[in-house]
This record gives sequence, structure tokens and C-alpha cells, in this order.
Amino acid sequence: MIVLVINCGSSSAKYQLFDVNRDICMAKGVVERIGQNTATLCHQGKTSAKPVRKKVKCSNHYVAIDIIVKALIDKESGVIESISRIDGIGHRVVHGGETFKESTPITPKVIASIEKYSELAPLHNPPSLLGIKACAKILKGIPQVAVFDTSFHQSMPEAAFLYGLPLGYYKKYAIRKYGFHGTSHRFVSHEAAKLIGRPLKTLKLITCHLGNGCSMAAVKGGHSIDTSMGFTPLEGLIMGTRSGDIDPAAVLYIAEKSGVSLKAVNDILNKKSGLLGISGVSNDMRDILKRSKDSGPSAARCKLAIEMFIYRIKKYIGSYVAAMGALDAVVFTAGISENNGWLVSRIKRDLKPCVPKGARFMVVPTNEELLIARDTYNAIKTKRKRG
Repeated sequence: MIVLVINCGSSSAKYQLFDVNRDICMAKGVVERIGQNTATLCHQGKTSAKPVRKKVKCSNHYVAIDIIVKALIDKESGVIESISRIDGIGHRVVHGGETFKESTPITPKVIASIEKYSELAPLHNPPSLLGIKACAKILKGIPQVAVFDTSFHQSMPEAAFLYGLPLGYYKKYAIRKYGFHGTSHRFVSHEAAKLIGRPLKTLKLITCHLGNGCSMAAVKGGHSIDTSMGFTPLEGLIMGTRSGDIDPAAVLYIAEKSGVSLKAVNDILNKKSGLLGISGVSNDMRDILKRSKDSGPSAARCKLAIEMFIYRIKKYIGSYVAAMGALDAVVFTAGISENNGWLVSRIKRDLKPCVPKGARFMVVPTNEELLIARDTYNAIKTKRKRG
């Protein structure tokens, strides 16, 4: 089965085409700067000598999907002869609320639910919907599947996902911990089990997705029982530009003392904090690490940013060991983890006296797109069996 995976952002549309039966990525690419005069397509086909990069006219996501389809069937750089070769389309959707506990074939009812949860993910769900609707027109008749970032964490117990607020706010406004990066946490959990050589259902894992956005999960028997991100992706670890955990009263205090709106403070917490805000240099760990080795005030701030980043990770690992009562492995993934072996070694060294004897620390590259393709294949197959 050939599956097209689509991941739409506010101004971009990423894609990968998979032969799921062989776990092979046939082609991949991205349309960037949608709606701007500088829109570009970067397309990499398996048989291409090098990636094709060119300017394109792309006024909206419908046009972006059309550009992607034409790139896939292009006689020179394409990898399939017609769209009839595509058996299914998998979409990454950030928020599925409490409705979706697994990947789901897209129907009008599912679309309505994704629209409903756009209130909780206003930057992410609307672009996904645009991609879904564009595919429905351009790739008419090809089944589509929604794969939700939140679904993996729907196994959390109430004691873990509820906040210490009056319960009415949960019942009326659905304010609770949802968690994100679920597709990544699920993928590396399964891969770690293969490496360890034991069934996932027997393992207690802590998965650490460390990129520009960072989150951790306690995975017990293959199920998420807690995760660091919460009602939004702001909670938890220190990230590239996000503050992570903060006393809610500090938000009100900043607004009062600075004379800015709560919306402005929200912007500070999401876009100007984290590694960027602490280091004053960058949200990129590579830049911060390089500057930390220099001299002067910026070096001190960069060293502080690194220490705070590591401290928060260690604190969460400790809490998750307590939550699960045991630990088989800590699994690191995503850009920071995969490109900074020193960081994983440092955390392993620091936690050696504290973690259970025999627990492993490992780096496992994530592949969310492949998991989305597999889920799409399985969802379509199951639907066909049910008739």
C-alpha cells in the first residue's frame, strides 16, 4: 500500500510518500511560505540525483497540495505515474481532545470534531483541516486518516491528567492535561522495546522528545501514564522558546508590573522564553553550546541555560520513576537528543545513583511520518474489513 503523509502548518505543507509494505520512503518534501511571493517547493524523489528546489506560486493550502501531487507524478522527479497509485492519505493532527484515542478514518463527523478542537489548538488544527479538505478535492475518493498527537496520552489516569482546579472547569471547559508529541513517544517506545529485546507490555520506559519543542512521557506497558506537556504545549520542560513549568501567579504579576496584556504575556512565555530567553543568544542548542565555551556574560548565560535545561529533564525522570515504581530504560529522541551525545551521557552520569540498577539510557531516532503511514494503512485495512 502506498500512503501519502501530510503535515500542514500555518505557512507550510510537509509531505512524505511511503510504500508501507516495505517501510520505504519513496519521496519527501515541503512547500514553504504559503501565501507569500517567496513560496518554494523542495522535493526529494528516491531516484533524483539531488533535491529539486524551485519557486512556486502558492496562494493557499489547496494550491500547496496540488503542487505536491504534481511533484509526485512529475515525469522527471516524480516517483509514481498517477495519483491512482496512492491508496491512502495520513494527516498529522495536533489536537483530538478526549474524543480520539486512536488514529481515525476521516469523515464529516471527524472533521467537525477537529474544527471543535481548533479552539484548543488554534495554530495547528486549522491548517490540518485545510490540508484535509484540499486532499478531499484534489485526491477525490482516496481514503484519509487523522493521526492525533494527543491520542497516545489518552491512557493517562484522572489523577495524572486533572489539574488542582475546581472540577467544574474540567467538566465545562475540558481544562486538563492532554499532552503532545504522542506519535513520537509511541514510535520510540516500540523501537526501544525491539532494541531491548522484550515485549513493550512488560517495560517501564521514560521517553524524552527533545527538539525546539520538548516533552517527556512515562510509558508503562506501552501506555502513557503521564507526560510533561499539559493543556497546551507550554507546560513542562524548558524548550527552545517556551518557558515550561511556571507559577501561574507569575503570569499575572508580569502583566501587572509590565503593564502588558495577558495575550502579550502569553506571547512572551511561548516565543521569547526558554533557551532563547535565558541565554539571550538563541533557541538552538548548537548555538548555545558554542557560545558557552567563549568568555564573557553571554557565555555565563548560555551555561546557565544548559544547566537549567538538564535540571528540568532530570527532575521529570525522577518523578516518572516514582510514578511507575520501576524503570527499564530512558529513551531520548528528536534533534537535541540525536545530535548531542554529551547531554545524554551527562544525564546518565548524574542519575546513576538514583535510577534502578540495570536501567538503560538510549538514543532512538524518531520517525513520526512512518508511524502515521502505518496507522493510515491499518485504519484503512480495518475499515475495509468491517465493510
